Amino acid sequence: MATASRQRLLTIGTVCGMLKDEFPDISISKIRYLEDRGLLAPRRTRGGYRMFSEADVERLETILRLQRDEFLPLNVIRQELASPGSAERRRKRPLGASAEEERLDLAELCERAGIDARLASELEDYGLIQGRAEGGGRVFAELDADIAAACGQLARFGIDPRHLRTFKTAADREIGLLDAIVTPALRARNPERRRGALEDLEALAAHAQELMQLLFLRALRRLAST
Repeated sequence: MATASRQRLLTIGTVCGMLKDEFPDISISKIRYLEDRGLLAPRRTRGGYRMFSEADVERLETILRLQRDEFLPLNVIRQELASPGSAERRRKRPLGASAEEERLDLAELCERAGIDARLASELEDYGLIQGRAEGGGRVFAELDADIAAACGQLARFGIDPRHLRTFKTAADREIGLLDAIVTPALRARNPERRRGALEDLEALAAHAQELMQLLFLRALRRLAST
C-alpha cells in the first residue's frame, strides 16, 4: 500500500504518481472530482493548493479499490466510508474470483441473509439467486447470500420476489451491452489481451454502475418532488 509520511503532506501530483502502478486510470482530474463529490477533504494551503495526509491517501486508496473491485457507485462508497470499519468488513470480489467464494448450503444462506427457506426458494425460482445441486442439496455462492439479504430487506416493504425480477432484467441488459464490447478480447488466446479485456470490463462496469446510480438518484428526486 502506498502511504504518505506522517512528517509531511503531499501534493495532488505526488499522490497521483504514487498510485499510478495500482490504479493506472488515476488522474489529477479524477482526484479533484472525488473531492467535489465530497469523498475527499484534503487540506489547503493559503495559496489554495491541495495537500494530502497519510489518512487522505489511505482513504483515496479505499475509494479506488471499492470502485475497481466491487463496482460500487460513489454514493454507496460515501455511505461505506461514513460507517466505521464497514469498508474493511466488506468481502472483495474482483472479477474471476467467484470460484474462491465460500459455498453455502440453504440453511447457511438463510442464516447469513436473515431470510427463511420459503423466501429463498422464491428468490431462486425467479432467478435472483442461483444455486446448484451438490450432495443431495443446494449450494450457493457468498454473493447469493448478499443478494438474498438485499431482497429480504425489500420484502419487508411488501415487495415480492416476482417484482424484483425487474432488477435482474436490468442487470442482464447492462451485461449484454458490456458483453458485446469485451467478449471477443476475453476469448483471445493471448494472455495479455485477455488481461487487458478484464481490466476494460472492470472499468466499464464501474462507469456503468455510476451512471445507473445517478439516473436512479434523479428519478428518486423526481418522485420525492411529486
